[in-house]
Amino acid sequence: MSFRVMIDAMKRTEHTFCRICESLCGLEVDIEGDRVLAIRPDQDHVATDGFSCVKGLKQHEMYTSPDRLKYPTKKVGGKHVRISWEQAIREIGQKVKGITADFGKNAIGMYVGTAAGFGVLHPVFAQGFMEGIGSDSMFSSATQDCSNKFSTARHMYGFPFTQPFPDILNTNCLIIVGANPVISKWSFLQVPNPSKHIREIKKRGGRVIVVDPRRTETAKIAGEHVFIEPGTDLFFYLSFLHELNQQGGIRTDRVSEHMSGREEILELCSAWPAEKTAGVTGIEASVLKELVEAYLKADGAALYSSTGVNMGGQGAMSFWMQEVINAVSGNLDRRGGTLVGRGIMDFIRFGVKKGLLIKDRKSRIGGFNMVNDAFPGGIMADEILTPGEGQIRAMFVTGGNPLITMADSKKLKKAFEKLDLLVCLDIFPNETCSVADYVLPCTDPLQRPDLPFIFPLMLGLQTKPYLQATKAMVPPEGEQRDEGSIYIELAKSSGLPLWGSKVAQKFFETLMKFNRLDNGQSSIPQESMLSALLLLCGQQRFKKLLRSRHGYLREGHKENDFLGKRVYTKDKKVDLAPRALMQAAENLPELFDQELQPDRPFKMITKRAVQTHNSWTHNTERMLQGSDGTNYLYMNPQDAQKLKLNPGDLADVSTIHARIRIPVKFLPELKTGTVAIPHGWGHQDSGLSIAGKTRGVNVNLLAGSGTGQIDPLSGMSKLTALQVSISPSEGEQAMSWSGIA
Repeated sequence: MSFRVMIDAMKRTEHTFCRICESLCGLEVDIEGDRVLAIRPDQDHVATDGFSCVKGLKQHEMYTSPDRLKYPTKKVGGKHVRISWEQAIREIGQKVKGITADFGKNAIGMYVGTAAGFGVLHPVFAQGFMEGIGSDSMFSSATQDCSNKFSTARHMYGFPFTQPFPDILNTNCLIIVGANPVISKWSFLQVPNPSKHIREIKKRGGRVIVVDPRRTETAKIAGEHVFIEPGTDLFFYLSFLHELNQQGGIRTDRVSEHMSGREEILELCSAWPAEKTAGVTGIEASVLKELVEAYLKADGAALYSSTGVNMGGQGAMSFWMQEVINAVSGNLDRRGGTLVGRGIMDFIRFGVKKGLLIKDRKSRIGGFNMVNDAFPGGIMADEILTPGEGQIRAMFVTGGNPLITMADSKKLKKAFEKLDLLVCLDIFPNETCSVADYVLPCTDPLQRPDLPFIFPLMLGLQTKPYLQATKAMVPPEGEQRDEGSIYIELAKSSGLPLWGSKVAQKFFETLMKFNRLDNGQSSIPQESMLSALLLLCGQQRFKKLLRSRHGYLREGHKENDFLGKRVYTKDKKVDLAPRALMQAAENLPELFDQELQPDRPFKMITKRAVQTHNSWTHNTERMLQGSDGTNYLYMNPQDAQKLKLNPGDLADVSTIHARIRIPVKFLPELKTGTVAIPHGWGHQDSGLSIAGKTRGVNVNLLAGSGTGQIDPLSGMSKLTALQVSISPSEGEQAMSWSGIA
């Protein structure tokens, strides 16, 4: 065989799916040897149908960056130096032993980031490690963007993962509040190519209406948009429910059979007619009434919201009202309305039976309830800095970067620097890694076999239900390891077996002895474990599923498949008026008065570009194209002119918590009085060769942490609809991740 033929023989095309966000787009990957040459959309995929965004198609450029973590490091003399895995595991284990012996189990904390959630095995073993320690000190990125939905679902449906979703393929009226799926994709639900689906709703005669403080990319495609004052979604929903009742839109027969609390919830909304709330929402009563009329006339309608509502300070009550509207109008569990999917097993029933995700624990600081077995991230700094029994002294950060993504990052950095032990598991150095004692290199999505993450896999949160498996596309480099194997080794070294089970610990240790990654590192046999999971759920083997290269279609969603069958409240009915939420609603008059300020300050919302994803896609030149290497203060030109600000000028943006300096850019699509700043920037301390040279600023410095800054229902920090003061800057000082340099 000639050399050329040998080289060509090494080239191959594999099929996989993206794991950056919920879309899970099907991909074709061209590989030569151990190197990815190109990634294309899978045109024959059973659900994603040839769609992918630029992040998915260029992810290999990010993963092959020279900045990738390849070896364990330890901070020595203020610098990270390479050490062996044996040393890292041994020393971390010894410190965990010492801290738990001296200060108790809850002195060990863990923060689980978004990246961990988009794999199957990673979050399972991370949780197993903490349960082995016996610590309740768990925190997650959910309390930054979505735990309001979990908290509300537990109250209304009996389980946090019961998440009804719009029946996109059949709805005839979709009202999107505080979400921009064309750019950020659909939250929770897998909706590949949102633009296409929105156009198809319109093509069949349906309506898509966007309610948002900005005329977003989604609104432009939908063609119908209503401005709303940031942070007033709750009053919009209350008036919507009030008007729904006024127009005779309550399905009393369905409500009586399957729901409780109708009288209480209708009495609550009766105090909030559209004429009253128009003064705070900015939505005229006639406009709101027309929205309700359109919703009621449609043969299948749904209200849907995401982070703009979630992070606005009243996310739990807002989502509660949305779910009540969808339910009492008869659209819950209805074709074209909202449905509750089925995964490869009845995970909700299993979770209720086993007590998963419903621990009843209260935090040491503030007495907050756990949501999805995690405490609010907004109290993590105080849990570290406040002396006393249960004070956190060690933290494991897995698949996340809280020093960029969480509120009050400056305080959190001080807290992390006070820890006796900070360990980061990641694929890149980042701001959090920069202060860590140990940094452990992990495999990226293209380096591991996988199944779709828990929402599509176990809950059926998919527009079109299907199943797919992927093998690893390329091997790990250096000494990178999968997170599951790392936690098995850490549990062994700490003398605290996974899930508190010596049998389970020994079983996984034995498996690792006989399995190694291509780089020689011991590893759990990931494909075998995923196959076992499939078989336990009555599915085909992993290797057989791999042969369905474009995905394997499952049975479609059904209406009338949830109410009276899979609701797990005490009376098996949807609770429209949960006690905790009704008690919180007693503060509605006070909240309303706060919004009635005659001289309103600016309100700041977030904004996302299609190339960016939270804090981790800024380290490639391609993803920075068009950004000028910074984020901006986006302003309506009318507002900017009043302040004598021009595009490119530096402005100081302040809250009661912090001040940042940032360049101005005009955005006419913004509601006057509203400004927008993209999050995920501020990488100057990351150590990344490209992102570290950007000039962006961390907008989350403007948000507050601590007990007074957190929604008591959901544990969420307020990260949007922040009241800000804006003024032209008086100097040319450079920006940094911590605000004014």
